[in-house]
Order: sequence, then C-alpha cells, then structure tokens
Amino acid sequence: MSRRSAVQRKVPCLFVTEVKEEPSVKRERQPFKVLATETLNEKALEADIYNAIPTEKVDGTCCYVTTYKEFIWNVEEDFKPVPDTWIPAKEIEFSNGNPLPDENGHMPGWVPVEKNSKQYCWHSSVVSYEAEMALVLKHHADPGLLEIRPVSLSELLEQTLELIGTNINANPYGLGSKKQPIHLLVPHGAFEIKNPPTLKQSDIVSWFEGCSEGKVEGIVWHCRDGCLIKLHRHHLGLCWPLAETYLNSQPVVISFNRNDYDCDFGPKSLFHQFSKLDGQRFDRLKDIKFDD
Repeated sequence: MSRRSAVQRKVPCLFVTEVKEEPSVKRERQPFKVLATETLNEKALEADIYNAIPTEKVDGTCCYVTTYKEFIWNVEEDFKPVPDTWIPAKEIEFSNGNPLPDENGHMPGWVPVEKNSKQYCWHSSVVSYEAEMALVLKHHADPGLLEIRPVSLSELLEQTLELIGTNINANPYGLGSKKQPIHLLVPHGAFEIKNPPTLKQSDIVSWFEGCSEGKVEGIVWHCRDGCLIKLHRHHLGLCWPLAETYLNSQPVVISFNRNDYDCDFGPKSLFHQFSKLDGQRFDRLKDIKFDD
C-alpha cells in the first residue's frame, strides 16, 4: 500500500481563518463559525503547498496503528481528562517532560483500544487481534474501483487511518444499518484527487459545488516535507454531509478469501461477514448487505 503522511498534530487550514459571530453549521449550539479568508496560510506556503498531493478528506474518527505494551484500565485514573494510557501525538512539543498544547490550545494524542472494549467497540470491530489484521477500504488495482480487504497490522504500523461507518459521525457514507453495523478503516491519503482545483478560493468553491469529485468533506494536501494541510467545506460556508458523496458513487469489491487466513473468525464478527462476500461487487458502499 502506498503510504502518505500520518496525522500526529492538529492539521492547519489552507487559508488563514477568522471567527464570525454566526451559528455554526458544523456543530449544533455553537454560536460562531470558523471561516476561511482568501489569504493562504503561511504554514501552507512554507510546506510548498503548490507541489503537494491533494487527497480526499474522509469523514470519520482518527486512529493510529502502533505497538503498545499490555495494560489494565484503572477506573479512577482513566476517567480523568488524560488517562494513564494516553499517548501524545508524535509532533507534540514538550517542556520539562510534559506535553504542551499548540497555539490553538490543542494537545492531540491516542488511547489504546482493547479487544473487548465497550467504549471503543466500533474501533475494535475492524481489528482481528488474533489474526493481527484490520479491515481496510482503499482503491483496487483496477481504476475507478474500491476494494475492502483485510490488511496486516504490520503493514499499517505507524500509519494513521480514518474509521468510518454506521456509528461514526452520523454515517455520511450510508454504511450498514443499526441492525447490521459496518465499519472500515481508510488510510490517510488513500484517495488522491485526480482533478484538483487551483489554490484560489473561488476555484475551490466551484470545484466543491460543480463536479462529482468535489462531493467530499474536504481536501487534505500531503506535502513533501511530511506536513499536512486541510480545507473543510465548512471553512467555506458549504454544507456537509451531502445526500450523495463521491465515495459512494464508486463501485466496490470484497477481497477476502478465508483460505488465505489461518484464523477462526467469530460468526458475528465483521471479518466473518465480509469473508462470506468474497469476490462480490457492489455498485456503492451503501449497497453492501450481510445475510441475516
């Protein structure tokens, strides 16, 4: 799998932003909006944004694959703002051994997900701890086709991915149902934008509103120096989610031959369900259904 930069800090916006005292369309009960101006962010220019690779910003929750020691949840400690098991993101700055928030007050990091975690059950549903695999959505070798297949965790080591699905962020891609929830991992930078707009704000707005490839949550640019730069539709006052998304306009094939894996997947697991669909092709992600 081709590897892009990982998310290890708060990703800056392509443009300088400003706060307007208007109700947010992104978050309910937030009395202000954060909107992009037409001025390119100095951080984007320093990262050589004009030679960066634009990719689709997928709407999910961020995950990080890394090795981690065994641990036991401490009920008293783990419900504090920062549990003992919290791992600071790699690009966080430190002072006297303590992590520091960035200029916006953010201090991103990670908490481990155990196999039978109830709090993070949707995260753990896409991982087979016994087989050391994850269920991943990516491009198939055939152009214009998506693919869902198990990928070794060792192949994903030190990567960040987006968890999408039924119970994540109101499920903008229509995956699964309450009765049959479906969740998948998407490596960051997996979906390169083939016909991106220029970096002029009016051109980007036209691209979001006027072409099928623009029916995405946003754009993330992967710069040569490893820096990531993003732009969300909400930064431009545009709506999200959409009734139809670009990700859901593409056919998808399931590649999961059980004979290739020496592991007994539980009958209720996503791995078992997807293995029964091996070789099947669907017109859209939202068309994937499991047998009752």
